[in-house]
Amino acid sequence: MADPGPSGIAAKRGHSSGPAAAGQAPRIGLVLGGGGARGLAHILMLEVFDEFGIKPAVLAGSSIGAIFGAAYAAGLSGREIREVTEEALGNRFELIRSLFTARARAINSRNPFASRAAFLAPGALLDVLLPPRVPETFDALDIPLRIVASDFYALESVVFSSGPLRPAVAASMALPVIFEPVLIDGRSLVDGGLTNPLPFDILVGEADVLVAIDVSGTTVPSPKRARPTAIEALFSSSFLFERSIVREKLKSNRPDIYIDAGTGRYQALEFLKMREIFAAAQPAQDALRQRLSQVLEAGGSVHLAGKS
Repeated sequence: MADPGPSGIAAKRGHSSGPAAAGQAPRIGLVLGGGGARGLAHILMLEVFDEFGIKPAVLAGSSIGAIFGAAYAAGLSGREIREVTEEALGNRFELIRSLFTARARAINSRNPFASRAAFLAPGALLDVLLPPRVPETFDALDIPLRIVASDFYALESVVFSSGPLRPAVAASMALPVIFEPVLIDGRSLVDGGLTNPLPFDILVGEADVLVAIDVSGTTVPSPKRARPTAIEALFSSSFLFERSIVREKLKSNRPDIYIDAGTGRYQALEFLKMREIFAAAQPAQDALRQRLSQVLEAGGSVHLAGKS
């Protein structure tokens, strides 16, 4: 089911929107942004939380952030998520075979855009990246989770926090053209990053300290040409509005800890560059480690999350 919105969530759960009371550990809300393969950097950030032995009180995810958010909310550690992801992406032949099989079923060979909504069903990639231990419903998660998708026809974001989990994750990562939209309750839903690539706003009132990990993309000029190629323009144009949305949101309201993962130059589907993306995110991991350490020193032990 779609969530009533941040104010409705806060009222329903009875969470305070103000700072933690004296003597109480702060509740940490963790937001994992959308960005396709760039979001592999989220794994490194989850490992930092594990290093400190803490869990967020609530999670929110958009697109790739919804996948790793669901896995972490299900109780998997950052290390376990890394192992599952490395195994899935490390077997390149099996990965390509799985995606190609799904692509072959989906495409009309004479006209790939004739009758299908996209090249792939989002479940093809979800089967690869979502660990099998992740439960079927939101209610079975260890940590409350909000997942953002975009309603294609209503031109608005939709937030899921209850009901079946897998369809919500699939909808959140359904990048148009690549993945076909997901139908839920009569709504045609696509990638959450199109309307809210870094949804820290939906956790306002849900936590004392908000941590947001930004993996939105950046356009990188080529030394060989002054203009982007047609393919570059097609697949990188989404970077423009992703970054614009995030920048405008940060002007009016900033999370307590904002981390740019440093993986913006990678394309959304460059999952086979996993090692490079991990290396690029290392400085951001160090920055998050430092910021969380400051929070711990200032506020004591962080709340160990369970169900609210």
